[in-house]
Amino acid sequence: MPAAEPSAAAAPDAAPQPALPVARVAVDVPLAHLDRPFDYRVTPDQDADAVPGARVRVRFAGRLRDGFVLERSATSDAERALAPLHKVVSAEPVLTPGTAALVRAVADHYAGTFADVVRLAVPPRHAATEKAAGARRDAGAAAEAEDVAWPAPVADPLVAYPDGAAYEAALRTGRSPRALWQVTPSAAPEADWAAGFAAAARACVEGGRGAVLLAPDQRDVARLEAACVAALGRSRVVALVAESGPAARYRAFLAAAHGRAQVVVGNRAAAYAPVRDLGLVALWDDGDDLWAEPRSPYPHTREVLALRAGQTGAAALFASYARTAELQAYVERGWLRPIAQERAVVRHAAPRVRVSGDDDRALARDPAARVARVPHEVFTLVRAALPTGPVLVQVPRSGGRLALVCQDCREPVRCTFCSGPTALEAGADRTMTCRWCGRPQVDWECPVCGGHHVRSPVVGATRTAAELGRSFPGVPVLQSSGEGRLDGVPGHGAVVVATPGAEPPAEGGYAAAILLDTPLLLLRPDLRAPEEALRRWLAVVALVRGGADGGSVLAVGDSSGRALQALVRVDPAGFAARELADRAEAHFPPAAKVVTVDGAAAVLTEYTALVHEPPGTETLGPVPLPPREQLPGGDGEPLLRLTLRAPVREGAALVHAAKEVSGVRSARKSDGAVRVRVDPVVLG
Repeated sequence: MPAAEPSAAAAPDAAPQPALPVARVAVDVPLAHLDRPFDYRVTPDQDADAVPGARVRVRFAGRLRDGFVLERSATSDAERALAPLHKVVSAEPVLTPGTAALVRAVADHYAGTFADVVRLAVPPRHAATEKAAGARRDAGAAAEAEDVAWPAPVADPLVAYPDGAAYEAALRTGRSPRALWQVTPSAAPEADWAAGFAAAARACVEGGRGAVLLAPDQRDVARLEAACVAALGRSRVVALVAESGPAARYRAFLAAAHGRAQVVVGNRAAAYAPVRDLGLVALWDDGDDLWAEPRSPYPHTREVLALRAGQTGAAALFASYARTAELQAYVERGWLRPIAQERAVVRHAAPRVRVSGDDDRALARDPAARVARVPHEVFTLVRAALPTGPVLVQVPRSGGRLALVCQDCREPVRCTFCSGPTALEAGADRTMTCRWCGRPQVDWECPVCGGHHVRSPVVGATRTAAELGRSFPGVPVLQSSGEGRLDGVPGHGAVVVATPGAEPPAEGGYAAAILLDTPLLLLRPDLRAPEEALRRWLAVVALVRGGADGGSVLAVGDSSGRALQALVRVDPAGFAARELADRAEAHFPPAAKVVTVDGAAAVLTEYTALVHEPPGTETLGPVPLPPREQLPGGDGEPLLRLTLRAPVREGAALVHAAKEVSGVRSARKSDGAVRVRVDPVVLG
C-alpha cells in the first residue's frame, strides 16, 4: 500500500502556500504493518486549522479515515505527490506531543499499534462541548474566577509516615520523587489514602505543576475527587471517567488540555489526561484487576503511568494496603522508594488479626476450629463485638451459582460433555448445568465412586446470611455483593455479609470482621491467587477499627499458609518480597517477560513458524482454552494458547518479535483471529 495517494491535478492556488505544507498524520488504521505516520499535503485554506494534535479526515487506500496531525513539516520523504488532507475536523489540538509520545511508548511496550492506544487516550469528539470550551478559553482566565483562593488546610495522613513530609516538600520545590506508599490498613484517619493523594497533589500544584490521580472504580474516584476538592478547591480539579458520558468526559478532558484544571482524578480512562506541566502521577491499589485494559493491546495502567513518569520526569506515587510483585520489583530496582510505618506503629494502628484455632486454648474450647467452616470462635467474636458496632463477614461467593462436588468422595462434578465445571442454578428447580457450555446435567453419575448425589463445598453469601440471621435473632443482617452493593452502613450493631470488593464502609469502622472460606481464594487456578487473596483480606482489615480501639479480625483457614501468615503480621512488604523471589525462580512476571498468543491451531502453527524469539526464550504449549473463550472476529473454532517466556533482559526483544509477527500476518492478510497479550494479569 502506498504511503499516500497521488493528488489530482489542481488549479494554482491564489492564496499563499503554507510555510509547512506537509502534515504528518497518524491514520486510524489498526493494521500492524501500517503502524506508522503518513504524509499529506496541507492546502492554503487548511493551513490555520491543521495544527499538530488536530483531528483530520484523510483518504487512505480509497477510503476516508480519521487521523491526527502529529507534526507539520516543510518537506516529505514520500516518493509520490502527496494527497491533500480531505478535511480538518477540528482545529482543537487534542493529541498533544506528550500524549502522542506516551501512546507510541505504550503501543511498543505491549506489541500493539498507535491506532489502538490512541483510542484509549483521546475521547471521542463532542462538538457542542468543544465549542463551549473554546469560547471559555477565548474569554480568558479572568472568566475562571471562582474558587481561586486556596481552601483551609485539611488533614494530611501522608506526613504522618516516615519520609512523607519530605516527599511532599520535594513536590513543592519542583523535584520528582518516586515512592510506594504502604498504607497501614485500618479505619483510622491516618489510613485515608484519598486525603494523602490530595495533599500530594496540593504540594505539586503549589510548586507550579499539575497532577493525575487515579483510583480503580467510580466509588473510589468519587472519594478521591471529594478529598481533592477539599484540599485544592473546585476550580482546580476535574474528574475524568468514561462512565460519566461523552459530553462530561470530553469537557473534563478539554479542561485539562486548556490548563483550567491542574488536577485530574479518574479511573483507567484518565491515565493519558493532557495535564499541563505534569508533575505527579499517582495510582491507588495497582493490584485491582480493573487496571487491566480489556481492549487491545491490553495495557496495565500501572505500567502506563510508569512509562509516563519516565518520559515526562514527573513524580510517581503508588499506594495500597497490599503490595504486588510488580511494585516490589520496582522497589528492589530502586525505581520506587517505600514510605511505610515502623512495625511497632503498624501493630498498634491496625486491628488485631488472628486465625481460628491458632492456639492451644482455642483448640481446647473448639477441637473442630481448624476444619469447621464456621467455628465457635466466629460466634464468640460476633457476639462480643455487636454491642460496640457492626461486624463484617466476607464470603468469597455471592451464593447464586455454587461449585459442586460428589457428596460421597468429594470429586469435583464435571460436565459429561465438555468436562467444564458445574453449578446449581438459583431457583426452585435447582438445575445442575455446565458453566462452560450451558448443558444441563441429567442423571449424573460420579466417574470415581459411582455416586449420584452432589453438594457444594462452598456456601455463598446468601446462605451464610441466612445462617447468621438464625444464630443472632433480632440483629439486622445485611448483604452486599456485585449485584447489589451497599454504599455504607450505620455504626450500630449489625452483621454485614459481603463478597470481595463489595464490602461497604461502616460509620466509625467495623468493630470486627470475619474472613470465611479463605482457602477458596487461595485455590484459584491463577499464579496471582495468593497475592490477590492477601489484597482482598487487607481491604477488609482496612475497614475495621484500629487495635487501640478494640478492632479485631478473625480469618478461618490454615494458619500455616504464607498469605494468612502475612495477614496476621500485617506484612504485605515481606509477602511481596518472597512472592517476587518465587516468581524469579519459576521464571514468571515480573521476573520474566511473558507473551501469550491465543488462536486456533492453524493460526498458532503459523505464528510459531514466523516468530524469531530472542536467546533464552521458552515456548510453552499450546494448551486448550475453555470453550467460553472467543476472539473478536473469530469463527468459533476451539482456541489454544501459546506462551512465550524470556528473561527480563530480552523482554523488549521478545515483544518486538511478537509485533513483527503481527505485521507479517497483517501484510499477508492471514486468516484467523489472534490475541496477543504481554504480561497478562491472569496467569493460570
